[in-house]
Amino acid sequence: MTKKKSTGWIWVLLCLMAAAGAGVWWVYRSGFEVAGPVYIYIDEDDTVDSIARKTEEVAKPEEMRVFHLYAGLLNLKDKIRTGRYEVRPDLTMLNYIRDIRNHNEKPIMLVVPSTRTMDQMAGKLAHQLMADSLSILQYLQNETNIQSLGYTKESLPGLFIPNTYEVYWDVSIPKLMERMQKENAVFWNTDRTAKLQEVSQYAGQEMTKEKVVTLAAIVDSETANNGEKPTIAALYMNRLRKQMALQSDPTVIYAVGDFTIRRVLHEHLKVESPYNTYRNIGLPPGPIRVPSIAGIDAVLNHDRNDYIYMCAKEDFSGTHNYAVSYGEHQRNAARYVRALNERGIKR
Repeated sequence: MTKKKSTGWIWVLLCLMAAAGAGVWWVYRSGFEVAGPVYIYIDEDDTVDSIARKTEEVAKPEEMRVFHLYAGLLNLKDKIRTGRYEVRPDLTMLNYIRDIRNHNEKPIMLVVPSTRTMDQMAGKLAHQLMADSLSILQYLQNETNIQSLGYTKESLPGLFIPNTYEVYWDVSIPKLMERMQKENAVFWNTDRTAKLQEVSQYAGQEMTKEKVVTLAAIVDSETANNGEKPTIAALYMNRLRKQMALQSDPTVIYAVGDFTIRRVLHEHLKVESPYNTYRNIGLPPGPIRVPSIAGIDAVLNHDRNDYIYMCAKEDFSGTHNYAVSYGEHQRNAARYVRALNERGIKR
């Protein structure tokens, strides 16, 4: 073979090797045009084509043919798993497809809020999860489900401890509620449980976890000021000890079912409901909202005072004037009513 022919074959071989290398690089590279991690959410209705569209829109790969190549080779159409999948600049398309097939999803930080109703809770959770709000609400309204969690319809708001939890976006509703059960048990640790005895002594009656949560919901509804909550908790326990009606306006609003009410009137106080603490002595049958951790701890770590009455301050600061005597309370109330009238607040 002549030198010229030998050189030609070398160039052909080099070209073939370069082409092979380029081919390997092409099928293995990621091509994801993202500055940092982004997430693809795959639900039960997704197909290979819809996943491709989501991937192209969110992760912006340079070459979608790589996606379809691996989707076909790995039979993705029969192996689609719901979840939240992370795409990084260094992730290869091969590993991205493998993550979906193997259900290698990334968790979310689920915020469980303090809400007034289970309808609101269902909506807040659904906004963060794959599950829809109607499915969550139906689960929370099912008596069998409620009983399996160890609650009643009235006590169910006490299941939720408002906090942030790491869960999977596609977690099933039963699994989520089991998780809430476990987190509730963790919250009610030895230290908190031990305080129930002292709280019972102060209130003049047995204060179970359920009753503490019920009172905490009232305290939370009275103020958003965490500094005031131990004072208000003590005030209501003073009333319990004296067997006085709690006369809490938020319980009346809950009984009426109109959360737009800003001014509780005499007509509202007449509503027939076990939640109306103007007409019934003692605590209502369950929490009037999902109480906050601050509210629960305010009851467990209550102040010790002689207050029997409270009234919102006339400066609308969200704080309260407190009183031991009814006469003093009437003067506080008169100032607040005058302020309401001056602002034209009629309801």
